[in-house]
Amino acid sequence: MTSEAAQAGVFDYVIAGGGTAGCVLAARLSEDPDVTVCLLEAGPSDVDDDDILVLSEWMHLLDSGYDWDYPIEPQERGNSFMRHARAKVLGGCSSHNSCIAFWPPAEALDEWVTMGATGWGADEVLPLTRKVTETVLLRDVPPRDPCGAAVLEAAAMVGLPTVAFNRGETVRNGAGWFQINASEDGLRNSTSRAYLHPILGTRANLEVRTKCWVAEILFDDARAATGVRYQRPDLTGYDVVTARREVIVTAGAIDTPKLLMLSGIGPAEHLREFGIAVRVDSPGVGANLDDHVEGLVFWEAAQPMVTTSTQWWEIGLFTCVDSVSGGITQPDLMMHYGSVPFDMNTLRHGYPTTDNGFCLTPNVTQGRSRGTVRLRTRDFRDRARVDPRYFTDPDGYDERIMLAGVRLAREIAEQPPLADWVGRELAPGPQATTDDELLDYIHKCHNTVYHPAATARMGAVDDPMAVLDPALRVKGVSGLRVVDASAMPKLPAVNPNITVMTMAEKCAELIRTS
Repeated sequence: MTSEAAQAGVFDYVIAGGGTAGCVLAARLSEDPDVTVCLLEAGPSDVDDDDILVLSEWMHLLDSGYDWDYPIEPQERGNSFMRHARAKVLGGCSSHNSCIAFWPPAEALDEWVTMGATGWGADEVLPLTRKVTETVLLRDVPPRDPCGAAVLEAAAMVGLPTVAFNRGETVRNGAGWFQINASEDGLRNSTSRAYLHPILGTRANLEVRTKCWVAEILFDDARAATGVRYQRPDLTGYDVVTARREVIVTAGAIDTPKLLMLSGIGPAEHLREFGIAVRVDSPGVGANLDDHVEGLVFWEAAQPMVTTSTQWWEIGLFTCVDSVSGGITQPDLMMHYGSVPFDMNTLRHGYPTTDNGFCLTPNVTQGRSRGTVRLRTRDFRDRARVDPRYFTDPDGYDERIMLAGVRLAREIAEQPPLADWVGRELAPGPQATTDDELLDYIHKCHNTVYHPAATARMGAVDDPMAVLDPALRVKGVSGLRVVDASAMPKLPAVNPNITVMTMAEKCAELIRTS
């Protein structure tokens, strides 16, 4: 696939993707003045860009010039209109999300170890999360939303006590104001702002190149990664940047498997469909797509809603629907409370909307449906084919948890503290009461919490579906690692952005000690 390209520098480490993980990794590796680092990002810089930095404006970033805005393939049992927002800007999704901040659950990390990710247990990893939070700085959302306060009172009445998050224990049953990685002045503490901004222009050994879209990873005859080829910002052609030691791919759970496949690493039969020479037959590349599928119960408010907020989604609720079956270590149901109308997936189906509303959005935290990321063409500029296959797990687990979530949201709204805020239910609406009626609504109108993961997962060296070994090295080649959400064996039960930052800290540690 390689075309003519100009040589554009030689560095010890080349990082392909300036997202959540890439910014952390670039900052950590360049702490050593004896190594050189080049960070490549397809999108623009976020420096001094209030459209990115002002957290309360984050919803404007969806379907914007800062969003890859991936369509998904037609869904057998899900919402085929749904889009996957992925950030196209320095800092990646940490520059694009609502900054809801959770430490990775210890139980999730220990589960990764049972799935072959040796060295990723809670004892080894959580000290690195502390290092993350000393850099990005978490704070509690101030409890200034009276409807939100009513949500917590009502949740407590149905058995979800009010709690504080990130206090050293995984909340399996409870509700509380989120922590966010944002400063008191309302600016997001993305990995770009927290890790990179303070050092830009101060380290001669670090070069950050924005608007440089990586087209492929380059290898020598011994299958060692030697650098990457990328499209120049002015679109006049391509440049090659060479890596003396390693290339690290940090392009996210959609673009990382795409880049690996374009570079000859992936399911052999699929690569041959596009005439791509197979460098490594790795069937796990683009397989195992995990996500947090999200439902919606949406009300018109009977009282005026707040007009200011840290980021409009300030409360989380957790419970264990499947607690009766035993062995539950993480909550299997989560809800976000939103103090804004949310008709993005309901309006097209004729559901009413309002300018003054609120919602609860149940999501399946430990979903069992798995999807794929596949190439659309061999042109790196064409979007990958993203097929989450929502609600297709053979035992109907995801549907069952989501149904329980919708019914629990309604039960919370019936309690006196919150009932005073309910004008009317807009979606799914009071006419939808049976399981079949609710499932029909869920299938048509669900969203995602925008947490795709596990598409190039790490695992045991002898696991044929594990793309990476536990040191995040791509199996079958040398000098190439991956660190982003694609490397997760599976999603944790919480919003995973802090987990991705922690993985990048771990990757830096692995590289420094290798």
